[in-house]
Amino acid sequence: MSERHVLITGAAGLIGNAVRCKLEDRGTSVIAIDRMATTVDGREVRECDVTDVHGLHAIARAHDIDRIVHCGAFSGPMVSPDHPIQMVQVNIGGAANIGELARVIGNVRVVFASTATAYGVTPPAPVSENTVMVPDTMYGASKAAAEHVMNAYKLQFGVDTVNLRIGWVYGPRRSTACLIRQMLTDAIAGRPTHIPFGRDFPRQYLHIDDASAAMIAALDRPNLSQQAYNITGGSWLTLAEVAETVMRVVPGARVEVASGDDPGDMRQERFDISAAERDLGYRPNISLEEGIRSYLDWLKARENEQ
Repeated sequence: MSERHVLITGAAGLIGNAVRCKLEDRGTSVIAIDRMATTVDGREVRECDVTDVHGLHAIARAHDIDRIVHCGAFSGPMVSPDHPIQMVQVNIGGAANIGELARVIGNVRVVFASTATAYGVTPPAPVSENTVMVPDTMYGASKAAAEHVMNAYKLQFGVDTVNLRIGWVYGPRRSTACLIRQMLTDAIAGRPTHIPFGRDFPRQYLHIDDASAAMIAALDRPNLSQQAYNITGGSWLTLAEVAETVMRVVPGARVEVASGDDPGDMRQERFDISAAERDLGYRPNISLEEGIRSYLDWLKARENEQ
C-alpha cells in the first residue's frame, strides 16, 4: 500500500510552513508546494502555483493525497493592493482548483486558511461564525468568495471542506507588515517606535504556533458540525494595550501610539471562538506576553546569524 500524503499549498508562507513542520515532525508525510521552488529552514518546497491546474493534478496522480491544507493565496490586504485582478485569480481561482482537485481525488478533507478580514466591519460582540460577511477590501472579498467556493464544493459534490477564519497572525517568519515585529526590531536597535494611529483601535493577534495548531486540528477532527470556525489568540486589545505589553516584557522598548483607526484595517469586535474549542479542541496556548518573548528571541537569533 502506497504512503498517503497531506498536500500543503503555500508551503513557503508563514502558516503553510508552520503546518508543514508540525505535520512532518509528528511523522506525517507532506507534499509541500508554492508558486516558486525554494527551501525553508532545510525543507524543500516544490514549484506548483495554485492556478496551475495541470501541475496540481499531476501531483495528485503521482502521489496518494488524502488531505489538503490550502494556504496558497495573497496573504493579506497589504499585499499587492493595486493588483485586484491577480488577487481574484489566485485567491478565488486557486480555491476552485483545490476544490476540483479534491472532488477528482475523492474522500479528501480540505482545510482552507480563510481570514477574519472576510467579515469586514463587524456588529457588536460576540462575533460568531453566523455573522454575515461584508468585506470592504478586495482581499477580504476574495477570501469570502473562496469560502463560498469551498462551501459549494461541499454542498454540490460532497467534498469535505472546512474554512478557518484566522485573525492577525504574528511570530517567527512573518514577512508582511507587522506592528509587533516593528516594535521588537526597534527595541533591539535601541530606537523608539512611533505608530501614527491605533490608541483605541482593537486587534486580535494570534501566534503562528496557535494558528498552525488550529489548522492541524481541523485537518484531523472527523465529522465537523460547522463549515467555518473563528480562530484568534483569545485576546481583544487596543494597539496601545499591545504596545504596553511589549514595553512591559521587552527591556528598553519605547512605543508611542497616536489616536485614530488603522487606515489599513477595519474595526472588528471580539470574535467568538467557542465553536473551535467545542469541535476542534482548539484553545490558544500562547499568551500575547509569551508570544512577544519568543518572537523577540527569534528576531535576536536571526540578527546574530547575519
